[in-house]
Amino acid sequence: MFKEVKLFFKEYPPKETAKLTTPILILHGLFGSSKNWVSVSDFLSQYSKVYSLDLRNHGDSPHSTEHSLSLMAEDVKEFIDDHKLEKVIILGHSMGGLVAMTFALRHPEKVEDLIIQDIAPRDYEFKYEGELAVLRTDLSAFKNRQEIDSATSKFVDNPFIRNFLLMNLDRTESGQYRWKLNVDAISRSKNMFQAEFSGADKQYLGKVIFILGGDSEYFHTSDKIVCLEYFPNAKFETIPGGDHYIHFTKAEEFRKILTTFMDSIVSGSGK
Repeated sequence: MFKEVKLFFKEYPPKETAKLTTPILILHGLFGSSKNWVSVSDFLSQYSKVYSLDLRNHGDSPHSTEHSLSLMAEDVKEFIDDHKLEKVIILGHSMGGLVAMTFALRHPEKVEDLIIQDIAPRDYEFKYEGELAVLRTDLSAFKNRQEIDSATSKFVDNPFIRNFLLMNLDRTESGQYRWKLNVDAISRSKNMFQAEFSGADKQYLGKVIFILGGDSEYFHTSDKIVCLEYFPNAKFETIPGGDHYIHFTKAEEFRKILTTFMDSIVSGSGK
């Protein structure tokens, strides 16, 4: 049974250059939040109003004991209904991309266009034990982020990923650190990336672009076939040398692709 979760969001008003009336929703990846998408949100506000959401159990959104693509897609539906949005353009990264695709296949009438970053509509194994170990770290004895970063390096040796995870730190009124994420619910939901895409019995026929990192392990060449089964009008753009976080690590190339895609929406809208 679906239990409603009212998602926290950051709103970016449309700039004077904006020519679209359809708002843009941004859905972050696992262990992320709207904090990771400030620059992209600001960039896209030149086209339309932007809502950058915190998915359940992430950021400042409510915690729930349940965590799945299906429930997150229904949370997005609740958000759209609550804000009386007729249609939306959705940009989803990783887990957020899976949520965006799940939503588009369930509610195609609500989705104007779809931007998916470095993920495919298929099952993914949950392989984040190091990340979970970082997020389970007892923070009571630490005085600053540098100490936390040093202590958690034994779990995740990649400083970029550690910094990404440490964006989930928050300070209480007493000055102690705490984790914003609902680590328990996420760690109990290791099947969250499975069984939602089990055959192309549904299709989304709108415009879709998959923006991919050339060196990412999340998207294989064979995945294009799967994408086209669900999204027959999909196009693919690969950033050479790009990883899973191309919106940040290859920001200029990522924005060029976004610009071309968004300009094509504007030119086709007649607005």
